[in-house]
Amino acid sequence: MHLRPPRTSLAQVTIEGLFASADIRLEGKRPWDIRVHDERFFRRVLASGTLGLGESYMDGWWDCDALDEMCCRAIRARLEERVSLSLHTALAVATSILFNLQSRSRSGLVGKRHYDFGNDLFECMLDPSMQYSCAWFRGTDDLALAQREKMDLICRKLGLQKGMSLLDIGCGWGGLARYAAEHYGCRVVGITISEQQCRHAAEFCRGLPVEIRLQDYREVTEKFDCVVSVGMLEHVGAKNYRNYMKAVFQSMHEGSVFLCQSIAGNWASPFTDPWITRYIFPNSILPSAAQVAKAAEKLLVLEDVQNFGADYEKTLKAWERNFTRAWNRFESRYGERFYRMWRFYLLSCAGAFRARSLQLLQFLFSKGGTRYFASRTGWLVPERTAHAPRRLSDRVSA
Repeated sequence: MHLRPPRTSLAQVTIEGLFASADIRLEGKRPWDIRVHDERFFRRVLASGTLGLGESYMDGWWDCDALDEMCCRAIRARLEERVSLSLHTALAVATSILFNLQSRSRSGLVGKRHYDFGNDLFECMLDPSMQYSCAWFRGTDDLALAQREKMDLICRKLGLQKGMSLLDIGCGWGGLARYAAEHYGCRVVGITISEQQCRHAAEFCRGLPVEIRLQDYREVTEKFDCVVSVGMLEHVGAKNYRNYMKAVFQSMHEGSVFLCQSIAGNWASPFTDPWITRYIFPNSILPSAAQVAKAAEKLLVLEDVQNFGADYEKTLKAWERNFTRAWNRFESRYGERFYRMWRFYLLSCAGAFRARSLQLLQFLFSKGGTRYFASRTGWLVPERTAHAPRRLSDRVSA
């Protein structure tokens, strides 16, 4: 008796061909190859693209030992552009064009849906200063030290000195505000739209000249010596970039400096990956470098831009290791589907930064221009900080 070989669907043939063009095999033996557990995977990915890919992983329909490398290869091969535009993606594009998804009334959604998952979850995943943004790995592989290096780099670029006032837009859990107050003697006002972040930051900065507010950036009325915004612009939205820069401009004294750190795409896109939008950052959108510069025209002087996007891959991998080690504490609360969702989020983003389709940019602006000089570290810093501390590692050993 002859056994009939299993039938191969057109969807399977199509998906196998797509992945093969990125040197990803189905049922292969390499770490970035995919093992399919449910044949519905093929139609789901073909119908919904990256949304279907992420959701089917959450549902346990496939596995991969090196998700970051698999995503990197898929992105470099531009596989998402070769899958038909799904109805969900088409609606997302139309909605982002027709409506302001980051209006003041909707701005708190990302706080409730993402940043308010639970402070204890983020405490286990992040470094002790709770920095939920790219670290600056220079001469170290230690996440905590790399995050302190990043915070010190920001403070030096701003030219912070004792007694200065600093506005921290999107202050998160208060790590940068605390660092600026402790190490540079600044008076800091930090604003966030996340209730849990606000409570944690207020306690974390207790006893320091730091005020934490549950406030939208459009509601700030005072003026400050310096303004900083780290990981906030991703939630502002293209329709609001100009008003965002106007709000920053109104918060600055003449000659003040503004540092804006943001994840950025290589080009302006009308929408974010649909899986990221649905499960991780609702209504988020990544700016391009050109959009940021355009939004600041006739308001602020662009003094410097630095890209250290390659460091975000290391940051995300460190977060994933911390999250996986601590998962037994959260398993009963969140469940297996959340675990797979969170790992897919961290590792797929790591793959995107490895593929260099995403960047991490630090823009340095001034109000009215300022005189700069080349510091010993090679970065442009305000002339008034000629005697500012050197790199963190130098200051610690000095």
